Amino acid sequence: MDTTDGSAGSTDDDGPAHRLLPGAPESPVILHVPHGSRTIPPDVRSGIVLDDAALERELDLITDAHTQEIAAVAARAAPVTPWRFVNERSRLVVDPERFPDEREEMRAVGMGAVYTRTTHRTPLRPEPAPDEAALLARYFEPYARAMTRAVADRLAATGRAVVVDVHSYPSRVLPYELHGTGPRPPVCLGTDPFHTPDALLAHARAAFAPLGECGLNTPFAGTYVPLDHYGTDRRVTAVMLELRRDLYVDEPVTPHRGLHAVAAALTDLIRKVTGDPV
Repeated sequence: MDTTDGSAGSTDDDGPAHRLLPGAPESPVILHVPHGSRTIPPDVRSGIVLDDAALERELDLITDAHTQEIAAVAARAAPVTPWRFVNERSRLVVDPERFPDEREEMRAVGMGAVYTRTTHRTPLRPEPAPDEAALLARYFEPYARAMTRAVADRLAATGRAVVVDVHSYPSRVLPYELHGTGPRPPVCLGTDPFHTPDALLAHARAAFAPLGECGLNTPFAGTYVPLDHYGTDRRVTAVMLELRRDLYVDEPVTPHRGLHAVAAALTDLIRKVTGDPV
């Protein structure tokens, strides 16, 4: 059964802005899928300066296409079903993985929590965004609270929480990337020095090895941990998966049979970390 978080501000006319899909009570794993949606509510769309055709092209480039499906297929196949936390709004509404303040380095290219620039650094919204505070209150803050609760619930139920952050990235560098000059391996594993223990990283490398080289923190680095736990609670472990899109789509968005190989590797990672208290 799917459940919807009931936080104030977490829904709009298009339905829930994010969902927690329950797994097995004994599972510590949360598959976090923040960038897989293309949905932009009409009132938010009105603040974006792109015409409809340009917006569709931007969504093709910025959306982690089919990551929701990858997580769903992997979850169904896992011996112990993981939990899934899924963003139902495009990251062009807000990006829940950004810092909402000056700590966020992507603000330098107009991609803080509320984007004002596109992947090609052209205008997306007026600068500064006049609706930034309202968007953060309506979407970012309820999302953060709900994800924090999801992690706390896994800690209470199992004594640990393992966040697997499911992303994808294009095979060719886009102008917005601050660190796009390095290698672009089939699988990039993003880590955190506090929250990614060696055992979790080893499990991820082993699970995704059949897909090709697993790079470390290139071209994207880090992983998502709710701020209430970040840097303080070692019971919360995390790794980010950045899947190069040509592994499973004919870019930009058309899936091919590689999607099932990617999902199988994710299932293997879920199995490994569920059975090993990383």
